[in-house]
Amino acid sequence: MYQQMIFVNLPVNDLDASKKFFTELGYSINQQFSDENASSVVISDTIVVMLLTKPFYATFTQKEIVDATKTSEVLLCLSAESREKVDELVEKAVAAGGTASDKVQDQGFMYGRSFDDLDGHTWEVVWMDPGAIEG
Repeated sequence: MYQQMIFVNLPVNDLDASKKFFTELGYSINQQFSDENASSVVISDTIVVMLLTKPFYATFTQKEIVDATKTSEVLLCLSAESREKVDELVEKAVAAGGTASDKVQDQGFMYGRSFDDLDGHTWEVVWMDPGAIEG
């Protein structure tokens, strides 16, 4: 069966700093699709984040590039295999220079936290109890 992929394109202020941030979270850089304008961050087999310098990002759109530290356009959400893995990824993000949200979502069967990356893009990390999903 065909595995559809998602490529999330994000404008960044400092490509090297953003690459370092995401590698400190445990993700890898696909050098084949990276250069001085862009970097391909492999989140999973089906999720890739393309970090694009703002001038390069601007070549793909006629729209104004928002300042993600002031304006929200999208919330990116990643699943985690446990509550502990949610906390672990958010703690890695903070240690790498990101900012954690104070808000913890704990509904028993679902647990989530979020962080902003170096450019203000908000990343949610969520665990859901597989038993609750199946039921």
